Amino acid sequence: MSTEVIVYVLTVLAAVVVVLTRLRLGRGSGGAGRLDMGRGLVNVHTVAGLLALVSWVIFLVASDDSFLGSASFGILSLACWWVTVIAGLLILVRWRRPRGRHASQGAADSWSDGPGLSILAHVGMLVGVCVFTWAYLTSVV
Repeated sequence: MSTEVIVYVLTVLAAVVVVLTRLRLGRGSGGAGRLDMGRGLVNVHTVAGLLALVSWVIFLVASDDSFLGSASFGILSLACWWVTVIAGLLILVRWRRPRGRHASQGAADSWSDGPGLSILAHVGMLVGVCVFTWAYLTSVV
């Protein structure tokens, strides 16, 4: 399988991570994980993720002689991906076990029994964005 196909497959998987994170945490009903999640970080993850996804797909399909296919637009898109990854990894912090006598119990989570799904998604997103960056730097895309 060529590297370009891998980039396209990882793009689809990254879109799934952004959407599922929003569905899982965006309702304000306590969400998943050990603690209630503030809406700000989830909103950053969603907005940056959507901007990254749209700009990345446009960059991948645009011709090299247009602005949308230019190196500047590719760097902007990668920056959005990195903001998304950092926000996603910060979301994982919610799984830390609270310490102390007055620490609250974890929130109910019907998607999984623990942080496994979030770890898989966001560490996978980190690997995917590293592949995007490598593919961009080596001019594969």
